[in-house]
Amino acid sequence: MGTYIDVLLVTANVGSLFDNVGEIETDWLREFFTTVHTYKPRFVALHFQEVGGKDYMVNMGHAENFFRNIESSEEMREFDRVCIYVDNHFKAVDSFTALGSMYFIHKSLKNIYQYDFNIKDFKAVSGHNRYVGSLDGVTTVEKEKFPKNFWPDFKWSRKGYMRTRWIIHNQGLDLVNVHLFHDASNLIACNSSPSVYSANRKKALRYVINRVSDSSYTPLPFFLFGDFNFRLDTLSLVQNLSRSADVQTVKKDSSNEVEKIICEEKDNDHKVLLHIETKLFAYLHQAVFREDNGRALLKYDKEITAFQDVITEEDILFPPSYPYSEDYSKPTQYMNTRCPSWCDRILMSHSARDIIHRGEEEESKVVYNTLGPSVCMGDHKPVFLFFPLKTNGH
Repeated sequence: MGTYIDVLLVTANVGSLFDNVGEIETDWLREFFTTVHTYKPRFVALHFQEVGGKDYMVNMGHAENFFRNIESSEEMREFDRVCIYVDNHFKAVDSFTALGSMYFIHKSLKNIYQYDFNIKDFKAVSGHNRYVGSLDGVTTVEKEKFPKNFWPDFKWSRKGYMRTRWIIHNQGLDLVNVHLFHDASNLIACNSSPSVYSANRKKALRYVINRVSDSSYTPLPFFLFGDFNFRLDTLSLVQNLSRSADVQTVKKDSSNEVEKIICEEKDNDHKVLLHIETKLFAYLHQAVFREDNGRALLKYDKEITAFQDVITEEDILFPPSYPYSEDYSKPTQYMNTRCPSWCDRILMSHSARDIIHRGEEEESKVVYNTLGPSVCMGDHKPVFLFFPLKTNGH
């Protein structure tokens, strides 16, 4: 007779948490603790990206406090084993990823082992294990920044991945924290379908999947969760949104370079329906991204389809996770900087999907949603997956 262990996976790009210190962080913690209290998981995995924010040289001390506040909180005291990995060694330019991963094991769980990639064996987890810094020489985590020569035309960024490997009551799995490249310019994103940025992400994600499933170590079911920066197919979306509009392309005087795209309604006093610049995406009817959780736009969310051979995902029933307003009083509004998209995701191998226990339809306990939907959580809403993990015995 198999048993089930309730697991909570959370991914959060916390860059804006550190760039706007204060109320947002307090609410962020409260929303997270409330979720733990509501679902009562016995194993919790938190994957953070952009630790320290854009101004990480100034904010890293604050980021360390943030991790400490979670670890030492009253709300997490039932979890007697904790493993924390924070890559905050920003001076190591060749390897810095700004990724942070935290794992909490409930006191009621007995057989929890973590893999040591050096000795290629599992070791029982005990106590609080905190690794903050470059993580070089930490043998229970595998971390890599994407190679510089991957994208010679683009600025080398902090993006990369971090993996840990576990046995939870005889069930082995990999948990991989991922941060892929963003869209640098809305105008360039509109040039082709799929966009050049989408092609970059595809290459990087294929690289991570190949690394996680190669033969260096026995392949296990894996969960990839992080900020994939997946964007809607901008060209198709813009063509659809501007179907009945007059489209005007404004070029810079000196060069032939497009400076802005303006779509005006044909009637209605030629109201501007959509205005796109490098870092501006202002759509008149923003509500379309929120109503019915943005479901009408899911058909433009195509980046995962290239990976259906190896990964899958629960149905998305929440609105795009980015870019929310960082204005504390507008927690459900999007900023007009980027086209709202489902950037933050929890993906899994097909073998990982098989170890999720699904009860009868009425009592299905699998929940895939955002944290703090009606509270300001920064520009990314964290995304979580709660599920009962099938285990082999006790």
